[in-house]
Amino acid sequence: MTDLRWDEVREFFDPDLMSALPDVFVPDATVEDWQTVLDLVRARGWQWQYSQGDTVLPLPTAGEMLARPPEAETVSLRVWPAPGVLAIFRLMSETEIDFDVDLRELQGQAGVDRLCDVLRAIGSELGKPVLMTSEGGSQEHPVLGFDPVVSKVVLFGDPAPN
Repeated sequence: MTDLRWDEVREFFDPDLMSALPDVFVPDATVEDWQTVLDLVRARGWQWQYSQGDTVLPLPTAGEMLARPPEAETVSLRVWPAPGVLAIFRLMSETEIDFDVDLRELQGQAGVDRLCDVLRAIGSELGKPVLMTSEGGSQEHPVLGFDPVVSKVVLFGDPAPN
């Protein structure tokens, strides 16, 4: 299923224009939403690696991950939803699910389709939007994302003119 066409989004996937690591997020999240994402990773059979600092650990529950003391080492969840595609989840807040993807891994129509598949899977499971901005971009101005009302990934901004 193709939500977006490469020709429509090429500029948004250009690592030189967008930066290579755009920010992807689910606003207004809960601990239960985080757990839903962890359950989705397992249910889909996506490869994953959970680490605290430099130590690789078994995947805890969302409640355990988010209950770490403030001075605890940073944790990350690296997820490979498709071969050659990495999403790095940063567990900074229970109220926002955020992760990075590498645009260099998502070139051409196949790359766009892979990203749409991931956004759609997470958004459909949560029933919430999953939005993408340029790295460090304003969350008020996402460029694309999963819209749960229409159940597909849509453009929110216009690509830069050629």
